Order: sequence, then C-alpha cells, then structure tokens
Amino acid sequence: MKRNLSNVDRIIRVVLAAIFAYLYFGGIVTGTLGIVLLVLGAVFLLTAVIAFCPLYAPFKFSTYK
Repeated sequence: MKRNLSNVDRIIRVVLAAIFAYLYFGGIVTGTLGIVLLVLGAVFLLTAVIAFCPLYAPFKFSTYK
C-alpha cells in the first residue's frame, strides 16, 4: 500500500475519531447513530495510523505530496 494521506489529513482523522468516541462514550449520541459514529471513528483512526485510505485509491486521489 502506497501512502496517500498527508499529515494534516491524518490529524483531522484522529481528531474526528476522538470526537466521535467522546460523543458515544459520553452518552451524548446513543443508539444506532452512536454505533455508526463509533465504527466510523475506528475506521478513521485505522486509516490515520496506516496513512492509507482505500477510498482514495480507485480515484487515484492523494493528499500526500
């Protein structure tokens, strides 16, 4: 996998994952929407750690210079 996420993109994803986790575990967002946000946050965190987004690949899009 070739890196396709810039550091700014990775930071944004980590921040969003933290916000989603806070909303879910803080009891602010519950139910199905809370679980969806939690899963989305996990995906954001995983893609930030590996610096590769599989949705960018088919479109040959990259924020990494």
